[in-house]
Amino acid sequence: AELQRGGAHYIAGEKMRAGKKDVEEALSRAGRFKTVADNLQAKEVVVGEGERRKRYIVVRNPAQQQRDRLERQRVLERLDEQLAALPEDADEHTKAVCKLVSHPTFGRYLRMTAKGRPKLDKAKVRAEERLDGKYLLLTSDDTLSSGDVAQGYKQLLEIERAWRCLKSELDIRPMYHRLDQRIRAHVLLCWLALLLIRVAEVRTGETWLTVRRSLDRIHRGEFRTPHGRVLQRTELRPNQRALFSACDVKPPAKYEAIEPV
Repeated sequence: AELQRGGAHYIAGEKMRAGKKDVEEALSRAGRFKTVADNLQAKEVVVGEGERRKRYIVVRNPAQQQRDRLERQRVLERLDEQLAALPEDADEHTKAVCKLVSHPTFGRYLRMTAKGRPKLDKAKVRAEERLDGKYLLLTSDDTLSSGDVAQGYKQLLEIERAWRCLKSELDIRPMYHRLDQRIRAHVLLCWLALLLIRVAEVRTGETWLTVRRSLDRIHRGEFRTPHGRVLQRTELRPNQRALFSACDVKPPAKYEAIEPV
């Protein structure tokens, strides 16, 4: 409210499993999704009137929807195995049952029978299916289209991810410098490193974590013989060559040094 009184607006993500009445209404409201970009669809839902009016944007990623569905199938298969392995006399006080029901993933799909045994709750499974590949946004800005809101929130997530990357992977803090010019140089180098990370992600279509893990598998070996010393890198895999090619970077030389005795 204070933000709006100051003439500003917000785009905020809503928790879809919190059980809020307005959220449930927004998610259950029928409507056609509009394609915003590749793997990004959105639809607008207005809940309430007057001062209680809320404008929601339901966003769906078809690719993520498929991934969520496949992941849930794997979870349910493992859950079936866990349920089948329970002793016949197991009840709600049995250690194995307590562990299963309190599990952060398995417990989401269970209910207790009158006899105190856990059982797959198909209604909960259907409720989870409804959320596949979706997230819910709330905005106060009526001038933005549903697509602008979805894209804007995605950009906010990118900014947040950039800050996390600066603070964790690139270690922008703590700074072991006292002179102003050294502090500025440190921040500039971290920013340049972040820029290179984003360029690599855009050109390869992979996350930096995937790129880094792949490149970390490249090693240099030192081989000594009676005839001398050789420094040689490991053979590049096809995916590693593809990363270098996409970034227009020359791979490291196969032989770094050949030093005869």
